[in-house]
Amino acid sequence: MSILVVSLSHRTAPMDLLGRLSLDADASGKLTQALVGGEHVDEAVVLSTCNRLEVYAAVTRFHGGLGAATAELAGITGVSVDEIQDNCAVFYDEAAVSHCFAVASGLDSMVAGEHQILGQVRGAYSTAQQSGTVGTSLNSLFQQGLRVAKRVQSETRAGTAGRSVVTAGLAALTDRGVELAGRRVLVVGAGSMASLAAHTVADQGAHLTCVNRTLDKAERLAAVLGGTARPLAELDQAMAEADVLISCTGARGLRITADQVAATQITGVLDLALPADVDEAVGALPGVQLVSLANLAEAAEQTDLDDAEELVLGEVRDFLGLRRAAAVAPTVVALRTMATEVMTAELGRLDARLPELGERERREIEQTVRRVVEKLLHQPTVRVKELAAQPDSPDYAAALRELFALEAATIDAVSQPR
Repeated sequence: MSILVVSLSHRTAPMDLLGRLSLDADASGKLTQALVGGEHVDEAVVLSTCNRLEVYAAVTRFHGGLGAATAELAGITGVSVDEIQDNCAVFYDEAAVSHCFAVASGLDSMVAGEHQILGQVRGAYSTAQQSGTVGTSLNSLFQQGLRVAKRVQSETRAGTAGRSVVTAGLAALTDRGVELAGRRVLVVGAGSMASLAAHTVADQGAHLTCVNRTLDKAERLAAVLGGTARPLAELDQAMAEADVLISCTGARGLRITADQVAATQITGVLDLALPADVDEAVGALPGVQLVSLANLAEAAEQTDLDDAEELVLGEVRDFLGLRRAAAVAPTVVALRTMATEVMTAELGRLDARLPELGERERREIEQTVRRVVEKLLHQPTVRVKELAAQPDSPDYAAALRELFALEAATIDAVSQPR
């Protein structure tokens, strides 16, 4: 089973297209179920964040898996297959493993080294587990990817950077002269991004108001931070009392217009939603600074994270080595099974030829034969696993099959779960 990743992100696609491709939890679940319901995809995980949409799949064939992923994604989002293919990056097998580890570690993020992506990857994996669309291949990939990401955070400079899209966006507003300390900041939304934004501005001394479609979520967030909460129906009134607006809903039904902002005293707007919550025309209003995901993507800085990249590279090598060694394991087991069958058959013939042989003598002969077989097989089977783990190694499993005339049915019998 091979791993395929179809990735649309800030690196490959414009923000307006990413907005059209953005999927909520229900849509992501429908996509994974549709994928595993086809003939080319056995396992699937969908990762949808504010600046990426990625399909991770365990596939039987590359072209069949890629076709299924793009077709099902087009069907769910309404974006054409051609547009998806023109704006995506495709990773296969070893490249897919490397990409997954880099994404989970924040090394492929708009803000290099950001930590929020780890929780988003964990959430996507957990959701796929609960829906039953992951198996052996993607379980091992994501479990290892999450472990690698934790190592990156605890052992490299990426762990001390502490940056996120939220902090980068707020820094961009500050660079444009928008102060937060002592100002009235309105946060629209109550999800993880909005929560992080609310905590960050509250820590900087802002007076916080939280607005959300579900009022009790806004109330819970505001209560923790000493702010106030209002329902989405009172958005205009809340904006009239704010100096800075931060919107993070991504709700397709919400659109904050230039006329709405112009009627307020708001001087700074940070739009971290995908699709965007705030009309681009807001940026043209006099005295108003607008920072959006598109702005952040254009100004993304490449942080020096060589130590993190080196750690991830080493983990990718180790993971791929274990995969290659595991791939040859069923053939090794089949070889040992064949040797045991040959030994058992020969001992049976010995019993027929020498029926007078005593139990003690027979036991000694059997133990001697077993030791001989074990010693003959031990070094070759250990070495073949070691050699198979090396990069660009020959197909040692195929060599064993040819040399010992191992039947495919025998290998399948030991490799299939019981």
